[in-house]
Amino acid sequence: MSEEPRLPPEPIPVTLLTGFLGAGKTTLLNRLLQDPGLADTAVLINEFGEIGLDHLLVQHFDDATVLLASGCLCCNVRGDLVEGLEQLLRRMDNGVIPPFRRVVIETTGLADPAPILHVLMMHPYLVLRFRLDGVVTLVDAVNGVGTLDEHPESVRQAAISDRIVLTKTDLVDTPEREASLTDLRARLRRLAPGAPVLDAAKGEAVPSTLFDAGLYDPATKIPDVSRWLADEAVAEAEAQHRAHAHDANRHDDRIRAFTVATEAPVSAAAIDMFLELVRGTHGAKLLRLKGIVKLVEDPEHPLVLHGVQHVLHPPSQLAAWPDEDRRTRLVMIVRDVEPAVIRRLFDAFMGLPAPDQPDRIAMTDNPLAPATMRR
Repeated sequence: MSEEPRLPPEPIPVTLLTGFLGAGKTTLLNRLLQDPGLADTAVLINEFGEIGLDHLLVQHFDDATVLLASGCLCCNVRGDLVEGLEQLLRRMDNGVIPPFRRVVIETTGLADPAPILHVLMMHPYLVLRFRLDGVVTLVDAVNGVGTLDEHPESVRQAAISDRIVLTKTDLVDTPEREASLTDLRARLRRLAPGAPVLDAAKGEAVPSTLFDAGLYDPATKIPDVSRWLADEAVAEAEAQHRAHAHDANRHDDRIRAFTVATEAPVSAAAIDMFLELVRGTHGAKLLRLKGIVKLVEDPEHPLVLHGVQHVLHPPSQLAAWPDEDRRTRLVMIVRDVEPAVIRRLFDAFMGLPAPDQPDRIAMTDNPLAPATMRR
């Protein structure tokens, strides 16, 4: 009798824990790891400096905790991240450590999260064994406004987050600090309108609110597109942005979140070329993209998209539409790009007429267009 073919293991969810220097990442991680529900969690900790110390502050330090080499988790140490994840898998697969159901990566406060997400989306082996669950960004309630003003890294960390945790709110004890916290909350809502803002001092930053932020509802195991896209919150934030004047010199006011949507089905070729052009032209400015697409070729099985800058996670199709909303919806977070620019491109590929604007044929036949577009 032939053996049943072995199914590949379910990808392990990975949560990225980020936030600027002094935001309290290690303190929160210590608290989270005391929860019995996270007993089977593997932790990777990044350091900045010659000697790593933060791992000594993490309780439950054991063989499932890996201290990455010194330096930011950026381009020059992506190999360390790959090796750290592969090492965890080898030790689990060989029975050296017990099986783990989740991975948390704590970055240094100076890290740009994008290269880490690129590894999880692009590596040919890791993309089969891991999946991005979400980005959790910590923001210091006392110093957060000044940090956003002075450090563009902190703005990027907040903008691509799925969850935002406010720390040190218990130190907000004067009218001036109260006013600053109000301003901070408003700015965070504009930066990441789809990310719930949780107060650590009030006990809101717990595993049930921080994790399971991906496409699938942890209770039902079926897709929850509305929760994942949060496109209604994004649309509301965009409307507020249009209604109020902003200071374009502030780092966070150069970042926009918006939704591109259409009732009409989209051909696979059109969405592919649209994404190629957006990534080729605005790749570094496309901080994050989430989307669900109604395909002309297969309208009953929507295509799910997830990208960071120029990197697109291998697309997947759902077995069916999870709710009554069957529109194509693309939620984008961009820097230094006007949403109208992206919308005009999308309309062109959809074949919607726009006066004095090139259509899809004009762009794809243009010898000056990117090579990937000339098909």
